[in-house]
Amino acid sequence: MFEEAILKILRDEGIDLISHLPCDRAGRLCALITDGFLHIPLLREEDGVGISAGVYLAGGRPAIVIQSSGLGNMLNALLSLQGTFRLPLPIIASWRGVYNEVIPAQIPFNSRLPAILEGAGIPCATVMERGELPHLQEMIRRSYAEGIPTVTLISPACFEGGACPAPAFPERSRNVPPIPGYTIREPQMTRYDAITVIGPRLGSALCIANIGVPSKELYAVADRPENFYMLGSYTQASPIGLGLALLTDREVVVIDGDGSLLGSAILPVIASLAPENLTIICLDNGTFGSTGNQITQGYATTDLGQVAEAAGISSVVLVQTETELVAALSQKGQGTRFIHVIIRPGNSAVPNIPLSPIEIRDRFMAEMKRCSTNQNRFFDGEFMVSPLYGL
Repeated sequence: MFEEAILKILRDEGIDLISHLPCDRAGRLCALITDGFLHIPLLREEDGVGISAGVYLAGGRPAIVIQSSGLGNMLNALLSLQGTFRLPLPIIASWRGVYNEVIPAQIPFNSRLPAILEGAGIPCATVMERGELPHLQEMIRRSYAEGIPTVTLISPACFEGGACPAPAFPERSRNVPPIPGYTIREPQMTRYDAITVIGPRLGSALCIANIGVPSKELYAVADRPENFYMLGSYTQASPIGLGLALLTDREVVVIDGDGSLLGSAILPVIASLAPENLTIICLDNGTFGSTGNQITQGYATTDLGQVAEAAGISSVVLVQTETELVAALSQKGQGTRFIHVIIRPGNSAVPNIPLSPIEIRDRFMAEMKRCSTNQNRFFDGEFMVSPLYGL
């Protein structure tokens, strides 16, 4: 069958993990992925871009399977993350809007995709009939040989006749614990204050620093090879951290912000996987700090700690002082930890990071390789609990 042939190519090319979001035209392929492959179900396609980057930085070989319309959601992340740091990512997409399409909204974007991808500098191959499937293998090999994203568009005609099995639904009833309220006081710390507490206490943990000023502040406070400084790619810090955490037993810390987390659908995905070696530190100043401190919904409306709890993250702690932050960093928890740090707006006058994207990537991956232990433990069902940081 055609779908089995796709999975065989993925296995032959050593793909470790597939992030995916379903398409009804390729329903059987999606079912086979979930039944027989290491996979992460997505809620937004661009979250798969960050997850895949983390998997690759940890030494894995990721791929993404989506409907082609999702490429519109992914383009900026693909160019600013994979394109900037030269990270491979083969994408397999069922190509909507070109074959017996009955949904008018699928046509305007999808029918122009080859030209859009060409304009973006992303290599693209089309599989219009089953005999053209070797193009997929060519795209995967090119992606990993050149360190670039590639796209293989597969016509729904190729999937005809492959029935999608009916899903089996487990029992859904459960008790949902109430989310307790609390008082947010007038903030004391700035982001720089918080990072001066966090940076020296990272120990040997791998750290993903959010885009813009947070990365520059971490570099100024505690530069080290284990830090991956993001230079762009809004919303991608926590997805990268998740991808890393799933392929290494080392502690992974993400320094994220309220703006990025509010713009992402990654928290439910993280909660469903719950890697015990992942800590997300949300430095919440209620603003888009790197773009001029424009107020976000987190300032006076939405509480990120409660959002994390509602998403299913079981270990959430509110921090409002340096003393509380030190205590939170030293505590252990079950599953993924979310440390919600209330800070006040403001950026420090730190210089730009004097490292190129490739230098950031290479020294981070060299450190990963030097200290690599027990990779793929997530998929062996062997999460390891260890103390955070070097306190």
